[in-house]
Amino acid sequence: MTSIRHFPATHPLPDWRNFGVMLRVLLGVNGLALLAALVQAGDIGKWLGSYLQMAAVVEPLLLVELGLLSLARNALWRLPLRLGQACVVGLAGVLAAALFLYARSLSLVEAGVAARAVLLAMATAGLLLAYFELRSRALSPAQAEARLAALNARIRPHFLFNSLNAVLSLIRARPQQAEAALESLSDLFRAAMRDPGELVSLADEIDLGRQYLELEKLRLGERLHVDWQLAGVPMDLPIPPLMLQPLLENAVYHGIEPSPEGGAVTVAIRQVGEELRIVISNPTAGQLPHAAGNQMALANIRERLALYYDLEARLETEAGDNRYDVRITLPCKRKTH
Repeated sequence: MTSIRHFPATHPLPDWRNFGVMLRVLLGVNGLALLAALVQAGDIGKWLGSYLQMAAVVEPLLLVELGLLSLARNALWRLPLRLGQACVVGLAGVLAAALFLYARSLSLVEAGVAARAVLLAMATAGLLLAYFELRSRALSPAQAEARLAALNARIRPHFLFNSLNAVLSLIRARPQQAEAALESLSDLFRAAMRDPGELVSLADEIDLGRQYLELEKLRLGERLHVDWQLAGVPMDLPIPPLMLQPLLENAVYHGIEPSPEGGAVTVAIRQVGEELRIVISNPTAGQLPHAAGNQMALANIRERLALYYDLEARLETEAGDNRYDVRITLPCKRKTH
């Protein structure tokens, strides 16, 4: 089963295919290049020109190395950590040497420049690897899972409390339906107690959302309508647990419950290339102010997405005149074990 133990932030050797890793490398190298240009220029007025000259050499070298490292990621992860790090540092040195030796053959640089370039490239790679190793320790699997457990614990009370309320509303008036609802509630309890560090299939998460909405429909009756748009979505894609349900709960609580006539919650899920896109929409027009609280769930999900996917996932909201939309974008490629 896929878990947070296999995700980029928890591995001491970076996942070079991860957007967050690539962005940090680009920013780190360019930051060091800016400092080097400032030292080299001497005059602050020549700083920018010196940096642009340096960037013309550094950027192609950096992009080539990132491309090679992304191709070799799985092989590097199979090596012992120190050997993998040594390979990364060595690759930086080899590429720098090849570039400057070629420039030297064209008489574009002096003889001593190549040696300095190799040392600087290897030192920069070493500094970045040290940063990523320290970051992986700060976000170790045990700490990440503890954080996920704490975040999930904040979601569960609201989830289970609202589900119990839906059942309690049926006990006297419709005891048979209440009994069936209790069976569904037991399934929801089991789902809510899953290991937060393990991913679940999209099918399981959708089933959990359907069960929750069925309970709410018992309470709200014809006021609640749900439109599932799932055509062509691979149901075996892994996603974090309790991703849909809190958003569905918000949609019901803030969009349907305050309105006497109710409305429709739309859940649209589709795969676009290597991304899974989830949109949950609920009505907002003509409603009385309702108790605030949806920001807690949104912040909770954003933090969990960052723990799982770093910068490769995002959550966005859009409030219109008549609808409130929550959009989640996840990478749907499988993680390497």
